[in-house]
Amino acid sequence: MQEKSFQHLNQSAQQLGHEDHVDGTLTGEAILRAARAFVQGDAAAHTDGHDWPHIERVTALAVELAHRMGADPFICELAALLHDVPDEKLNESLEVGMAKLNAWLDTQPLEAGTREAVVHIISSISYAGGQRPAVSSLEAQVVQDADRLDALGAIGIARTFAFAGARGREMYDPALPPREQMTREEYRSGRSTTINHFYEKLFKLKDLMNTSYGKELAEQRHDFMVQFVEQFKREWEGRFS
Repeated sequence: MQEKSFQHLNQSAQQLGHEDHVDGTLTGEAILRAARAFVQGDAAAHTDGHDWPHIERVTALAVELAHRMGADPFICELAALLHDVPDEKLNESLEVGMAKLNAWLDTQPLEAGTREAVVHIISSISYAGGQRPAVSSLEAQVVQDADRLDALGAIGIARTFAFAGARGREMYDPALPPREQMTREEYRSGRSTTINHFYEKLFKLKDLMNTSYGKELAEQRHDFMVQFVEQFKREWEGRFS
């Protein structure tokens, strides 16, 4: 199936039901506008694939998935916009990142249940070496799928090399095999290569998708990555066929 264009998805993100009042003060759309402004500033410092265009793509996908799967579009969009704010890879620590997220949320008139749902999603969707349990809420499943889809396909390949370059990770070492099992700390800090990351995480994502539409999109992107890694290794080894 041909994927919908990003422009179409982004338009959907602007149109799906964000005009209802939240706590009788600001509209949901006003909160989303504030979130976009906040995250654009926060993401401006990131050149490792966790930039504002990544947030835009994940958010558009999350809104499209929410629409298709019957999830709350406001919660999905807000969580998608904010999902990288507390990421421990992008902050001094997870605690510092969560404090930054909560400080911003304190400025918004969100209902307690909505805020709790958003924080729960953001706190539970990361891969973390594959050690985390499956997410439970439909909204968390939607946002997790959207984030993981942006780690797949051509964009996923580009982001993987951008992140590795920013962290000084080598592209490939045939003498260093991919790790089969690892703790969260080993996943974050252990020695690996960019090509190994495909085996240690990216090739596993297809089978970890939650939603039917997410699984459909992941299949195509997964196949593209497999072809890329096979071609990479042929060229690395100097094979001509």
